[in-house]
Amino acid sequence: MKLPNDRINVIQEILDKTEKEIENMNPVNILIAGKTGVGKSTLINNIFREKLADTGIGKPVTKHLRKISKNGIPIVLYDTRGLELEQTIQQRVKKEMLDLINQNKHSKEAIHVVYYCIQATSSRIEDMELELIKDISENIPVILVLTQALGQPTEDFKRYLENMNLPVAGIQTVMSEPYVISDDYTIPAFGLKELVSKSLEVIPEDAQKAFTNAQQADIERKAKNARRWATRYVASSFGIGFIPIPFSDASVLVPMQITLLAHITAIFGISLDKSSIVSIIAAVGGTGSATFLGKSIVGNALKFIPGAGTVIGGVISGTTASIVTSALAASYIEVLSVMAFKEMNGETVNLSFIENLMRKQFKKNIHMKGKKINKKELEFDRTTDTTDYEHLLNNDENQKVPFYKKVAPKIKNTVKRFSRNK
Repeated sequence: MKLPNDRINVIQEILDKTEKEIENMNPVNILIAGKTGVGKSTLINNIFREKLADTGIGKPVTKHLRKISKNGIPIVLYDTRGLELEQTIQQRVKKEMLDLINQNKHSKEAIHVVYYCIQATSSRIEDMELELIKDISENIPVILVLTQALGQPTEDFKRYLENMNLPVAGIQTVMSEPYVISDDYTIPAFGLKELVSKSLEVIPEDAQKAFTNAQQADIERKAKNARRWATRYVASSFGIGFIPIPFSDASVLVPMQITLLAHITAIFGISLDKSSIVSIIAAVGGTGSATFLGKSIVGNALKFIPGAGTVIGGVISGTTASIVTSALAASYIEVLSVMAFKEMNGETVNLSFIENLMRKQFKKNIHMKGKKINKKELEFDRTTDTTDYEHLLNNDENQKVPFYKKVAPKIKNTVKRFSRNK
């Protein structure tokens, strides 16, 4: 279906505002050090979005340092090579790292934190590494990352390092990817959320937005940040002093809602294109043009707000506008969370599913008071299998759930109970 030009303009404005928000972020700069084979690339690909180690542009900065960056992601990574080589090479690598840190101080390229990676199962740290960590930590925070952290020896090694009282901001064990033990048992990835948390404790405040955008290990944190911001935005935009507007002029809400959606998108930092935004907006704005988008959203919402449909003189109060915009924000955050989890897992996003999910969440969230946005928990997480849910949503919403879908679980439970009693 061809969309009216003004609808396309709204979609483009959301994308343009999102891009501008990301461009205005102060990029976060991280130095990742450690010997070859300790799992630095695996760590990068799993803690940051879009598999940066594989898809980012790597430019040599010095003989033993390369700079990794990618358009649209406000992060710059510096990766080291050569630490496992002979002593003279180690000294050169160390000098290049310290020069990078010192030369970029007090600039936009200033390194904010260093991840020093050691393979946990090696259970050893060399004198050269200890000296390097101490020298770096005099300038910027260092987080010691114990990679491939399996078994009791890892815990013993961590305790050993902690007892050394190294001048580091933290020691974090991680398993960046699930580790397959056998066909029946896999150890899930762990430690990345904690590494995100430790990083945010030491990264300067002006670079924290960029780090939140770039990281993909903690989608719940993105959602919480988005909810906090949306709560403040709705409160300031639709406070008690908000002037009531005629229902026919509800389109004045659109600029505020565009700003809202763009800022939330910038927090999540997921790859959105026009078709994704069109699907989401179509779910709450119907098929009308952008001029009537605000009116469509409010009109859809009024069907679910008790008594709101009988507003005297067709005037939308600040309270009603607040409820509608709060529901829009909460629903959009939920949808972006699902899209972020799917993107992180390498899954494709079905646009019909996204549209139906947005419609369902909006209908549900319209009953929620605006102040509750901040407390709303995600309904989906990384481990949620949305296959069945997706199948149901992609059918006509008014279509009844098939008989077998209702009966099958009951039969299964009955058989289980019968087997136990027997």
